[in-house]
Amino acid sequence: MKKSDVVVPASMQEIHDTYHYSGAVKDGKRLFCSGQIGYGPDMVPAKDPATQFKQAFELLKETLAEAGASFADVVEVVSYHVDLREHLDTFVKVKDNYLKYPYPTWTAIGITELGLQGALVEIKVTAVLP
Repeated sequence: MKKSDVVVPASMQEIHDTYHYSGAVKDGKRLFCSGQIGYGPDMVPAKDPATQFKQAFELLKETLAEAGASFADVVEVVSYHVDLREHLDTFVKVKDNYLKYPYPTWTAIGITELGLQGALVEIKVTAVLP
């Protein structure tokens, strides 16, 4: 992998430097985005699930844009959920504001915890670069 294949939006530079984490990596025409947890500028997840889900999608949107892509280029979504059944309907409503027909593949996985205290979801996507 070349350094030019790594995508790090400005808002993720501190995370990249601290945790050695890239927001996304280009592989030819494919873009593999790391999982995003929804948090605000204070790095704390919102208590409201819908707000937290929106924040995660907005961070993904920023990463896609940095690579010259958008949600229209996404071909796969994998989401990891704390309390999947409790929040699934809310998640779908938020997701549908970002991902439109024709829908990408989507795998939703229920888990017990995430790396950031209070986080309810982590979303990773794969896109085909335009």
